[in-house]
Amino acid sequence: MKFGIVVFPGTNCERDTAAAVEIAGGQAELVWHADDSPLQRFDGLILPGGFAHGDALRAGAIARFSAVMPRVMELAQTGRPVVGICNGFQVLVECGLLPGALLRNDSLQFRAEWVHCRVEVSAPPLTEGIPVGTLLYMPVAHGMGNYCEDERSPLGGETLVALRYCDANGDAAAAANPNGSAGNIAGIVRGNVFGLMPHPERAVSPLLGSVDGLALFKSLTRSLVAA
Repeated sequence: MKFGIVVFPGTNCERDTAAAVEIAGGQAELVWHADDSPLQRFDGLILPGGFAHGDALRAGAIARFSAVMPRVMELAQTGRPVVGICNGFQVLVECGLLPGALLRNDSLQFRAEWVHCRVEVSAPPLTEGIPVGTLLYMPVAHGMGNYCEDERSPLGGETLVALRYCDANGDAAAAANPNGSAGNIAGIVRGNVFGLMPHPERAVSPLLGSVDGLALFKSLTRSLVAA
């Protein structure tokens, strides 16, 4: 199983993400944003975290026009998994692969901290095989993670809430929400496209403080084996 890791100017989590994929049993190859060659050689794609183009205008707004993005959308249409982590989530929303918008944190501050998330749906590509209600401990690091639902494409139906911020007991309390997102939403999934604000690649070893993120990468590789 080979994953393309899309790199924009300002991306800073690509090597951490590639390492997490390899720990989970996959292979990873970095793909530069200006490369418009077909991506069919990959079993899936991951858009990692960082600050694409310095988050000028707004996060992901410039990256969505990169030469690689039509190829990303083509691969998504084949049913293969496309995952956006943090800045990658923002890019997927900007290009329309996922609905809604990611606004500035309600605190108007960049938030970098550890959070608990509750799995809301057991589904590919990232939470298949993970029981609903499972708590995951992972870090966040973003200034625009405040998810706002698009009234023209409401959640439910094709698009599901996959992860919610919660406290250590699994309660979706407002105090556990680092950015003010509606309904404590930390991640959503539409078919084979998954976006989340927490960084699972930073939670794959006890030395990092948690191994919970590894469960998501193992689910990703497991879903491809099952397919």
